Amino acid sequence: MALPSLFSHIPLLIVLYSSLFTCSSSISSPAHAIPKGSSISVDRKNDNLVSPNSLFTAGFYEVGINAYCFSIWLIEPQSQNVNPTVVWMANRDAPVNGKHSKLFLHDNGNLVLHDADQSIVWSTETKSASDSLTLQLEDTGNLVLRQLDGDQNLLWQSFDHPTDTLLPDQVFTKNSELVSSRSTSNFSSGFFKLYFQTNNVLSLLYKNPEITSVYWPKPYSVPWKAKRYTYNNSRIAKLNSQGHFKSSDDFHFFVSDFGMRRHRIMKLDSDGNIRVYSLVDQKEGKKWEVQWQAFSNPCKIHGVCGPNCVCTYSQETGRKCVCVHGYTKKNQTDWTNGCAPKFKPCKQVSEDYVELPFLKFYGFEIRYLENRTLDACKQVCLKDCNCKGFQYKYFTDKGYYSCFLKNVLYNGYQLAFRSSMYIKLPKDLVSSVQQTFVNGSSLSCPENQIMSIQRSYDRKHGNSSLEILLWFGYGIGLLEFVFVLIFFCITLKDSSTTSYFQIASGIKRFTFAELKTATRNFKEEIGKGGSGVVYKGKLSDDRPVGIKMLKEVYIHQGEVEFQAELSTIGRLNHMNLIETLGYCIEGKHRLVVSEYMENGSLATCLNSNKLDWGKKLEIAIGIAKGLAYLHEECLEWVLHCDVKPYNILLDANYCPKVADFGLSKLFDRGSIENPSFSKVRGTRGYMAPEWVFNLPITSKVDVYSYGVVVLEMITGKSPLQLGDGSHGGEQTLVEWVRQKIYEYIRSENGTWIEEIVDGRTSGEYDMRVLINLLKVALQCAQEDKDARPSMSHVVNIILNPRVDDLSNLF
Repeated sequence: MALPSLFSHIPLLIVLYSSLFTCSSSISSPAHAIPKGSSISVDRKNDNLVSPNSLFTAGFYEVGINAYCFSIWLIEPQSQNVNPTVVWMANRDAPVNGKHSKLFLHDNGNLVLHDADQSIVWSTETKSASDSLTLQLEDTGNLVLRQLDGDQNLLWQSFDHPTDTLLPDQVFTKNSELVSSRSTSNFSSGFFKLYFQTNNVLSLLYKNPEITSVYWPKPYSVPWKAKRYTYNNSRIAKLNSQGHFKSSDDFHFFVSDFGMRRHRIMKLDSDGNIRVYSLVDQKEGKKWEVQWQAFSNPCKIHGVCGPNCVCTYSQETGRKCVCVHGYTKKNQTDWTNGCAPKFKPCKQVSEDYVELPFLKFYGFEIRYLENRTLDACKQVCLKDCNCKGFQYKYFTDKGYYSCFLKNVLYNGYQLAFRSSMYIKLPKDLVSSVQQTFVNGSSLSCPENQIMSIQRSYDRKHGNSSLEILLWFGYGIGLLEFVFVLIFFCITLKDSSTTSYFQIASGIKRFTFAELKTATRNFKEEIGKGGSGVVYKGKLSDDRPVGIKMLKEVYIHQGEVEFQAELSTIGRLNHMNLIETLGYCIEGKHRLVVSEYMENGSLATCLNSNKLDWGKKLEIAIGIAKGLAYLHEECLEWVLHCDVKPYNILLDANYCPKVADFGLSKLFDRGSIENPSFSKVRGTRGYMAPEWVFNLPITSKVDVYSYGVVVLEMITGKSPLQLGDGSHGGEQTLVEWVRQKIYEYIRSENGTWIEEIVDGRTSGEYDMRVLINLLKVALQCAQEDKDARPSMSHVVNIILNPRVDDLSNLF
């Protein structure tokens, strides 16, 4: 009877074994959903939901000591030194305890976050009697409450309640808002909000307990001047997976890496700027890089420094806040509280003004006085106790000055045009202030002073004849030493130094007479640049060459540039860089001998219409490769700083070679991060905005110039050509191209590309390739340097075009 009894229990054993195997499998693999009646506990560190594609995690995220928020975060980048990227929080302003807190899906269908004392911190306030109700984390990063039966499938989703981040294809509606964090380490709600205003315009708002103001789009411009349109009721926006953001108020943009398959987020940062980040593979691992931002200058964001402060910004030091003269910081650890006056306002004391040139404080005017003198504005403000100062601005179109009297000093920042701020202060403070945040602090060293040393010696009486003989011997020895030193210096200059330089650089030294003969007394001029003139010559071995002679005005400074040019090009070796064959340093003459380029400069070929579309594409690729080599492959970091068609030479096969490094600058990659220049360099029309606003110069200035050169090749128009702007003003080539594309988007005119491309260029072009090249040029010519790609990235994009849907390109 025992054996039949054992066989009778085999089915039960199989069921138990199967159940055990199923349980162990569920434990080993991450959960994507939990059913009704289940919970996620803060006590169990791995008690999380993971999306099916393993990109997102939902669970308790530590935001402080024994403080947790139920959150969703991106699993990548996986690095010990990089915190996970949080994209959503349920209870950002009410963290729960690190013990016994849990997220519970109740039987009544309500998803509730309980603190340790069982109090309700947050809930979805949903109801469902369905037994199939589950909480799921989807591949998009969306956390959803979904019932698998019934008509109402979706009860709640995190995409409808964003915190400070939008994910690709997450719809932003009139009921949505992004609220910034308090800081990068404090996840509680901050002062900045992205939302749709009642006029249907997508806007950024600054709001603290004292001040509320909209700062994007520009509050002093009507919506349609900012290319926003109020005539819609949908109030909807979305960033798609390719990197195109579009809003119902007609605001849209493309990220700089548009079309590339990358993880992206759109985030309202704690500094009030909204940015789009892409997760980019780098040598040290994955890293978030900014691909678009609303503000390139963070000082134009309201409230970043609090009241009675001035915001200054440079790419080298970042944003800084400084108290206005006569005011002191309220909170030493938080600039948002601003500064308080060192004096008691509205006291009967003698007052005067401190001028702060090129500064502006936004809004809050008491009065606007049109066409007034400076003295008239001062007198009016002195008589008004509430007047803290006034803005004195020159209106170019009207030809006179006006003043704006202010009772609040808020959102101060530096300007680039004629406008000064006059701050009213007691006279004793006026005499003691220093304009450090306007002009920069400077250190002065006392002049060197020669101090006399008083010493006395006891004169020893000796044989005067012997002293004379000794002094005569010293003199003879000194003369011999001087003659030997002179002979040694001459020999060293003529042989050792020269031969060493020639061996190290690989280029030959010529005499001025040799080059004068080679050029037939500098008869045939073939080019001209900012640093000198280029002549055609023929060496003794019948090789044709180009010989550049630096201008005499460059001799003092030009000698340094000349030596830099020699040391640079002597070590460069790339098919798209001009080859230097020799040099001359003789008296005031400084010359460089280079290979001769049969087809001259790109500028000459563009003007004569010698290039077809195939040659133009190859030239664009060649220039990009040459600049990429200069920026990223040389031992030193070489900036050209004057990329333009006249400095692009073409050989017999129209292969482009970047030339004229008289304006180049070298840097040690490991020791210099933020180079600076003593003067503006480059050519008008091709110069990046960094030169104009005196910002730190990086390789991105060459990227900007490259973008303009490519646009010039595509359109056949000069970058200095004036057009009819949308408001009757001057228009650059970049602006003209963007306007044509924008008009196409508005009208959906299929012939837009024909209005942009140069009709004189022969040959047929591949629409997809040309659109991709145009897209690259516009990315390179972005005003914000951080939005411009590197030259190696440019090469990759041109060689691997990804433009498939032209209607979604711009």
